[in-house]
Amino acid sequence: MKEISQILQAYSEAKASGKKTALATVVKVEGSSYRQPGARMLVTEDGLLTGAISGGCLEGDALRKALLSINQQQNKLVTYNTSNEDDAEIGLQLGCNGIVHILFEYIDNESENNPIQLLKQLKAERKEAVIITIFSLRRGAEQIGTSLFFRKDSPVLHHNNNALNLISDAKEILLTKKTSVKKLQENSEDEALIEYVHPPVSLIIAGAGNDVQPLVKMTTLLGWEVTIGDGRNAHATKKRFPEANQVLVVKQEDFLNSIVIDDQTYFVLMTHNYKYDLGVLKLLLKTDCRYIGILGPKSKLNRMLDDLQIEGISVNEEQLSRIHSPIGLDIGAENSEEIALSIVAEIKAFESGKTGTSLKYKAGKIHDEIHYGI
Repeated sequence: MKEISQILQAYSEAKASGKKTALATVVKVEGSSYRQPGARMLVTEDGLLTGAISGGCLEGDALRKALLSINQQQNKLVTYNTSNEDDAEIGLQLGCNGIVHILFEYIDNESENNPIQLLKQLKAERKEAVIITIFSLRRGAEQIGTSLFFRKDSPVLHHNNNALNLISDAKEILLTKKTSVKKLQENSEDEALIEYVHPPVSLIIAGAGNDVQPLVKMTTLLGWEVTIGDGRNAHATKKRFPEANQVLVVKQEDFLNSIVIDDQTYFVLMTHNYKYDLGVLKLLLKTDCRYIGILGPKSKLNRMLDDLQIEGISVNEEQLSRIHSPIGLDIGAENSEEIALSIVAEIKAFESGKTGTSLKYKAGKIHDEIHYGI
């Protein structure tokens, strides 16, 4: 979502300046690639790039292809064989051992539900959605492009009727939460990228001490939405946390009053005030929040559980499984910046369904498999 947000902002600025644009999207990958299907980059007619479709190796040639798409006002599909270092046509000597198919779409500002308008719908609500992009590997074929936006209980937006035949697939993707590339017909070279997009992480931090500042800076770099709550009005100020989306001065008993909890909401308790953290934890145990991180040693959590038991509050196994204490991955963190890195890494691993172990020991590919089929 961070990349999409940046693209939407860049498009808005380009449109205001009267500049034409094109959207480059990775629609299919065969073998290995730095970026996976769904990666995007906006290109303006004066050569400004926003987003990324590779680690930098494809962007130069992609710029030329995007400018061609803008000049011709036509969608184009370009295939890069990054496994062939002797490919004279591309001449990039990438050596990534994969084939990357990139769709370039000219953005017609006057067209209803153009690709940018469909992407804008992702910002309208904090709900998961599916974007469908139709493309063809046939040389000279029409490239339909970004065609449909689907979100449960919302109107279906589209600019091509062919995409409506994929509504059932979009519903399935919402259930599996896994992006897929599907052939439109058996033995066909016409395919569709059916992309699952979840809302950004919403990080709620109880605490506004100095050690929260590096955590906020790191998470906003990732595009997470950050809310800070603390009972101390001298600490919980926008001046101290300019990157945060919200900074609230709030009593512990009122901490959740203005907080919306969904599947992408994560809590970190780090006020260094035991009673405040305990009060917020008591509230969170009544919710379905998936992740509650508590800064401090294991003895702090044990004390909390004992105090809750004294109050007649028994924490069951399901609730206990949602509590991460001590918070963070074991990377030997000591100072506040290292601790922030440890916390961010654990939340990212949890959000991705990973364990946070070294890739050195991972068997198979780095990225999750994209399903390709009919």
